[in-house]
Amino acid sequence: MGFRFQKRIRIFKGLTLNLSKTGTSWTLGGPGASVNVRGEKVTGTVGVPGTGLSYRETLSEGSPDPSAEQPYRGKPWRGVLWMLLIALVLYLAFR
Repeated sequence: MGFRFQKRIRIFKGLTLNLSKTGTSWTLGGPGASVNVRGEKVTGTVGVPGTGLSYRETLSEGSPDPSAEQPYRGKPWRGVLWMLLIALVLYLAFR
């Protein structure tokens, strides 16, 4: 069994700084929808508050070699889903 360390610091409603043994990340959003940024990796989460049901998807992954061009492998709906997720997060954060 390994040791874990996690600490969340709420900067203001809807913005949290996450500290852990392996690094830091930022979370924008709240119950229902959030976007987490850790370096170049961006993860979006949507869920139904209070039920334990949620869906998480990596929206952007950091490349180990920044000079390496990654071909677009995308799904056409992914950009639309990402924009809707950000709009929902901002709505929930500032309502």
